[in-house]
Amino acid sequence: MSNEKRYFPALNDVMAAEHTLRELLTPTPMMHNRNLSERYGAEVMLKREDLQMVRSYKIRGAYNMIRSLSEEQIARGIVCASAGNHAQGVALSCNRLGIAGKIFMPVTTPKQKINQVKMFGGEFVEVVLAGDTFDQANAAAEQACEDEGKTFIPPFNDAKIIEGQGTVGLEILQQSNMPIDYVFVPIGGGGLASGVGAVFSQMSPQTKIIGVEPAGAAGMKLSFERGEVTSLDHIEKFVDGAAVQRVGDLTFDVCREVLDDIVVIPEGKVCTTILELYNFDAIVVEPAGALSISALDYYRDQIKGKNVVCVVSGS
Repeated sequence: MSNEKRYFPALNDVMAAEHTLRELLTPTPMMHNRNLSERYGAEVMLKREDLQMVRSYKIRGAYNMIRSLSEEQIARGIVCASAGNHAQGVALSCNRLGIAGKIFMPVTTPKQKINQVKMFGGEFVEVVLAGDTFDQANAAAEQACEDEGKTFIPPFNDAKIIEGQGTVGLEILQQSNMPIDYVFVPIGGGGLASGVGAVFSQMSPQTKIIGVEPAGAAGMKLSFERGEVTSLDHIEKFVDGAAVQRVGDLTFDVCREVLDDIVVIPEGKVCTTILELYNFDAIVVEPAGALSISALDYYRDQIKGKNVVCVVSGS
């Protein structure tokens, strides 16, 4: 057995991240949803990260990590790999802080997402298309860091990233005027779930934290079952914001401590939720943003009469 102390996000570090993020962001709203509340006989609130400046929570971790870099690291520039939301968060951070960034995206990335990254990054960001998958783009990004001495900004497996995402949990607690019984949070690489879960474990330990994964990329669930981080041989890319072949080592350790359950959602169910949110509430979410709401059906009996928060992670 190793005596090495495992990383766990300290409340002070998440609060420091919140202070850092005030330079750039205002809290996203937490909105009561009447349709979902009536359907499930519960008080259902949506934490609207789809209304974030770059339309997802990813800006939180990216800005928090980039803001922590030394002057020498900033002078050399930064690199990331992403098919979308993380890239946009890094690009905006580079633009606001005046840092040169190189962003690797798969060749298969939709043109609209590439254009968004270029728009947020402006003159400070270079987009490099490499490989057909995120993993291939990621390998190219890591190679560029090695060759050019730049700093890599990972999408989830870093303390500063996790602490930045944890500020979503702080805001939920600050914005709620009642005790929260359940929080449903999507899992891709695990940064958001571990950050939010760590905050609740320290500030509202009675709250049940339910992680939600797409069936075609349920890497955290498989890793829990195996007792170690396990790579998926194949992933279904429809829920692209949560389609990760390998969750983080740090995020796995934290999630094991803070999650009460993981629900796995079929892609077809996610489609239905996207359409219902659009038709009933005029809310436009990306597939990953619909995961937490899709999970309510699987918890229908447990959440009756309870106060429930679903993190809508992106649009």
